[in-house]
Amino acid sequence: MARTHPEGWRQLPASGALARELATLSRLADGLPDDYAIYHGLHWTRVEREHTVFGEIGFVVLGPDGKLLLIEQQSGFLDETAEGLQRPHSRRARNISLELARNTEALRARLKPLLDGAEPQLEILLYCPDYQVRQPGTAGLDPARIVDSSRREALVAIVQGLTQPEQGYTPDATRQTALHRFLADLLELVPDVQALAGQAHALTTRLSGGLAEWARRISMSPFRLHVTGTAGSGKTQLALAAYTDALAAGRRPLYVCYNRPLADHFARIAPAGGEIATYHQLCDRRLRAAGKPPRFGQPDTFRRLEADFAALPPDPTWRFDELIVDEGQDFTEAWRDALLAMLAPEGRAWWLEDPMQNLYGREPVALPGWTGLCADTNYRTPADVLALLNRSLPLPQPIAAGSPVDGTGPEILSWRDADGLFDATKRAITRAIGLGFRREMIALITYRGRENSRFTPLDHLGPHRLRAFSGRYDLFGEAEYSEGDLLIDSVYRFKGQAAPCVIFTEVDFPALDALAVRKLFVGATRATMKLILVASERSAAMLAG
Repeated sequence: MARTHPEGWRQLPASGALARELATLSRLADGLPDDYAIYHGLHWTRVEREHTVFGEIGFVVLGPDGKLLLIEQQSGFLDETAEGLQRPHSRRARNISLELARNTEALRARLKPLLDGAEPQLEILLYCPDYQVRQPGTAGLDPARIVDSSRREALVAIVQGLTQPEQGYTPDATRQTALHRFLADLLELVPDVQALAGQAHALTTRLSGGLAEWARRISMSPFRLHVTGTAGSGKTQLALAAYTDALAAGRRPLYVCYNRPLADHFARIAPAGGEIATYHQLCDRRLRAAGKPPRFGQPDTFRRLEADFAALPPDPTWRFDELIVDEGQDFTEAWRDALLAMLAPEGRAWWLEDPMQNLYGREPVALPGWTGLCADTNYRTPADVLALLNRSLPLPQPIAAGSPVDGTGPEILSWRDADGLFDATKRAITRAIGLGFRREMIALITYRGRENSRFTPLDHLGPHRLRAFSGRYDLFGEAEYSEGDLLIDSVYRFKGQAAPCVIFTEVDFPALDALAVRKLFVGATRATMKLILVASERSAAMLAG
């Protein structure tokens, strides 16, 4: 199976032209070998609704030896004229062959400097699955480069034939990496830090017009940007883009967040270089480097860790040019001061936070003199889930929906006692599987923390084996989980992650106070396609009313 960039497209609900292009992408991805890569423009969080990679190019196939095949898909009918194939009734450039040639030459010109002046290996292909070209000789394209309805079933074989490597070729990893970076830049891609059923997947988001696009265009001196963004607005994508930009510019970045799972995900997908840690991981590393390893297991370990870290004298080896604080709502002013002390004199600092995700009751951190930026559109959560939250919760302000996903039907199941809780949760799992979600696409999120959850002692729930965090980390710093196929985690740990289907269970609160509202907000906005709430009868009544 070929690699696809971006990933996550198989979860896209689609109709019309987008559905046709997704079907083509699926055919190519499933049919091409695993040393091929496919780049496409079918993103579900794009601000503009175009689906092309560049110009009219819908797909770019990268072969194992660096050959590139540019594919334009034209669904529906075409006009055959003396000037060649034309797009009927289109606001776009009508002449297909001329536009393909322009796009090809434009890409060729941009690729040459990347390849040190070498001639790029570019091929073009027109795919028209609904139309049979009657006069291929006058189409304006080489007939061998046209796959019409009569050759539709041979698409994968034709693509592979045009991109297969020469006999005896030597793989060139440097060239392939350079081409990948070029195409990723062309698509303006950065990984979106999400978890599909507890695994670190690098889903991607089209950022044109979004937070990571325009926030990085802000210029000031000194650079101090305070971003307040709702869940799903792209804060962590912005953090990753800023981190990558810093490395590309020769600056040394430091990314610090609060939650260990988020730090682990970020470390997996970020480029090498710089430092990535939770605040307490950073304290630990810095103290060990200074020859003062912390002694865990004693009373007030973490407060002592923070105090010892703040008391360390400056060390040039722990000086950074770019500071990126994610989950800033969980930080304190003392932490702010300790981190800014590690910033070089001309260093840049980003502070990213969402007050609605403050689950630990922290006081807001003052950032006097910083430039503020607000992002109140959620591009991740289905629109009808956000409508439920806007309707049921006393939010400071309504959440704007930016995701095209709607009509998912968020559901509320109620329970009266512990047995009812487990039964309702099992029904929710059965419901999710019945809707077509595989177990690895489902995240079972508990309203209570791991220490107090009724689910913590369980390794099974009915026939389902639970995959739960053990509380331990292996020698490589990776979290250890029990052997199961259905992820279960607390709303506290799963903050900063997401899953296609979220079952938010054990929900119970006597009143919709500030903490209850924030926990409901965090848990519900983890869902990218389906939300099922499993709430006590009193809580379900408050949410339904």
